[in-house]
Amino acid sequence: MSRIGRLYDSTIGKKFLVALTGLIMVGFLLGHVTGNLKVFVPDPEPGIPDIDVYAEFLKTMGEPMLPHMAGLWITRLVLLGAVFLHIICVIQLSGRNKAARPQKYEAEGYVQASLSARLMLVSGFVLLTFIVFHILHFTTGTIDPANFEEGKVFDNLTRAFEGGTFVLLYLIAMVSVGFHVYHGVWSVFQTLGIDNPDRNKALRTVSVAVAVALFLGFSSVPLAFFTGVFN
Repeated sequence: MSRIGRLYDSTIGKKFLVALTGLIMVGFLLGHVTGNLKVFVPDPEPGIPDIDVYAEFLKTMGEPMLPHMAGLWITRLVLLGAVFLHIICVIQLSGRNKAARPQKYEAEGYVQASLSARLMLVSGFVLLTFIVFHILHFTTGTIDPANFEEGKVFDNLTRAFEGGTFVLLYLIAMVSVGFHVYHGVWSVFQTLGIDNPDRNKALRTVSVAVAVALFLGFSSVPLAFFTGVFN
């Protein structure tokens, strides 16, 4: 077996891959929420929402060096690979933890760690389901084709969030995002050996700050449309 193969097969290697792919996804989320917040930016031209301009930029980024849409598809494939590898490694690590679990245990810390892991798996499943739903909703228009128009991001958001159903679904998903990101970022600090009793309070604060920022940023968009901020 090659060195890379041995590293991947090891528990440490899998934990490192979970941390690395997690960082890739957190980076994407930070970029994504920044793009979403463009709904609050004034129109660069009358009748042309800034978020629509941003959506068009995503399709043309990398041109003329790259073909049209190539930059966006490269980003999508990297993200898809990160999500796939993240899930596979988490499932494998979970299986190893179960296999190593003692038949009887009384340690409170072990119970708490097990509960935290289970909650991460639940929130991860919710997020995976939401990702599929989100793509079908705002990328392909499959969920609500009657209210979807290619390239008209602002109008699509307006129609989607004028009622409470989609708003509620997205807010529930954002709670899962916040929970998963908080525990994920903190786990990254532990996996990379950055945690230390002298700085754990600050690192936990960073984890909370990232999670809260993502929750508030993502949630503000459907809430703004629902409450009539743009009317």
